Amino acid sequence: MPSSRPDHAAAGHAMPYLAALAGVGMLALMDAFMKGASIAIGAYSASLLRYAIGFVIAAPIWLAAGGRWPRPEVLRVHLIRGVVVAFMALSFFYALTKLPIAETIAISFIAPLISLWLARVLLGEQVRREAVIAAIIGIAGTVVIIGGRIGREKMSEDAVLGLAAILFSAVLYAWNLVLQRQQAQVANPGEVAAFHSGVGGLTLAVAAPFLLVLPDAEVLAAIGVSSVLTVAGAMILAWAYARAEAQVLVPLEYTGFLWASLFGWLFFREAVTATTIAGAIMIAFGSWYAAPRRAPEQPT
Repeated sequence: MPSSRPDHAAAGHAMPYLAALAGVGMLALMDAFMKGASIAIGAYSASLLRYAIGFVIAAPIWLAAGGRWPRPEVLRVHLIRGVVVAFMALSFFYALTKLPIAETIAISFIAPLISLWLARVLLGEQVRREAVIAAIIGIAGTVVIIGGRIGREKMSEDAVLGLAAILFSAVLYAWNLVLQRQQAQVANPGEVAAFHSGVGGLTLAVAAPFLLVLPDAEVLAAIGVSSVLTVAGAMILAWAYARAEAQVLVPLEYTGFLWASLFGWLFFREAVTATTIAGAIMIAFGSWYAAPRRAPEQPT
């Protein structure tokens, strides 16, 4: 009988890829909960409370697993990423209050393309031809979606504000994707999640005396669910990024649009147009094209 080892090996090689898909799905679901909370109490208050609850969840998990204060060079990465994601998330959630979830995420897909080149500059990774083609296909799909929206209605003031916010967020997101790879190489998922929430929350807390709005029980519950999804998604993605190159996993961010389309319809009855579907197909194909055909790098 033929050995089953190759099948087990193939499954093992695919695990970072599958984990990244799951992590992206969790974060897309989190976006749906955060959109409702941000509309109710504002993007700032919702973002700050999400970080606070996330830290309360993640810190005990990290400490229970034997977590220790990181070395100075590792702490530096935690601090940089924490500040970057704080403003990235704030601007993203603000955009969600102005635009549909699927379109907001679609526009943000300029970030993976930028991050492919940042990975080369900052991490020294060689950018594979498949990764570049996948990014281009994903961007083309995004252009189709945005073009369809512009073609069917005038851009309102809210839409313009949302577009500006998501473009700003996308630039920070590109940097975050590279920092995520650096962080995953020097810290375990529990530590990554704890410092992600802790540093992000402290960064936004500076303005709490002036901007914080306390939610009612229903909104607080939604933020709590989003916090759990944030921690789980961050830990899963950290595990995946520690086991595969950024350029292999980054194109999987495009599948977030498919999740967002589903959750946007389920939560807010946001319509999915023909151009949105066409763009989604292009994005999904790009993600498939970038899927690893060989074993990913294993951490040493």
